[in-house]
Amino acid sequence: MAINKFFKSLFFTLALAVNIFGFSVEKSDAYPVFAQQNYSNPRAANGKLACANCHLNQKAIEVESPQAVLPNSVFEVEIKVPYDTTKQQVGANGKQADLNVGGILILPKGFKLASKNQISEEIKAKNKGVFISPYSTEFDNILVVGPIAGKTHQKLIFPVVSPDPEKDSNIKYLTYPFYAGGNRGRGQVYPTGEKSNMNVFGAIQTGQISEINISEKGDSNVIIVNVNGTKTSQAIPAGLNLIVKVGDIVKTEQSLNLDPNVGGFGQEEKEIVLQDPLRIVGYLAFCFCALLTQVLLILKKNNLKKVQAAELNF
Repeated sequence: MAINKFFKSLFFTLALAVNIFGFSVEKSDAYPVFAQQNYSNPRAANGKLACANCHLNQKAIEVESPQAVLPNSVFEVEIKVPYDTTKQQVGANGKQADLNVGGILILPKGFKLASKNQISEEIKAKNKGVFISPYSTEFDNILVVGPIAGKTHQKLIFPVVSPDPEKDSNIKYLTYPFYAGGNRGRGQVYPTGEKSNMNVFGAIQTGQISEINISEKGDSNVIIVNVNGTKTSQAIPAGLNLIVKVGDIVKTEQSLNLDPNVGGFGQEEKEIVLQDPLRIVGYLAFCFCALLTQVLLILKKNNLKKVQAAELNF
């Protein structure tokens, strides 16, 4: 257990190092790589991925993969995370920033991240500067990446190596389901359970706005007075656009700012077949026999026509 925690921390540190020094992207605590610190298994019993606990908005993703693969072969699983690159999000510091993306891939048991010497130069070029890591030593079939710059990485490519049933008796030639998730933009909830500044903040009570104080850092403090004269204060983080003003009458939970969320998380389920090479050989042999039979039947038919023609001439 201690070793497992050590490797989790190691992967977490390496991912942060790559993102900070390699991409200089906006920091956020709501990407697949951060789920490593809070969930031993990122997929719940109901199929929900842990990323959806922080990214409350839903956005579609696309997943491309081979329909079938041979044992001990390297293939690509591509997660597309499309979004409008002209849009920006509110950073943790309240300033506008480009969106980042992240992805998670939950493969069947036995499928793993391909090693460097197994990856082709073409895949290496596509993934230049991208750090993909196993979720943990226990779940090396689960891969995570991000946060990385979204403008240049709307396609997340995972190089995967398939298992060999001849070497592992637990692996069978079957059709396996796998799960993929991808997010763009910062989350609405931090892994600690706290709300981020990517939220709509509502009025604490019904009443009239008596004051709106803005600090030097840009944080807003909205004072609401109810009919009994009770004052409440609602803090609005910097960078959010208020839609109320002094003198407005508001109701409990009424929005005080525009929704800053331009991102979201999506997940998909697909299937992949671990194909037995002998089945392919058998299928090709069957096709060859069927083709040969057809050719022989045609030849025999042509010979029969020649014999019949010769008998008529005779």
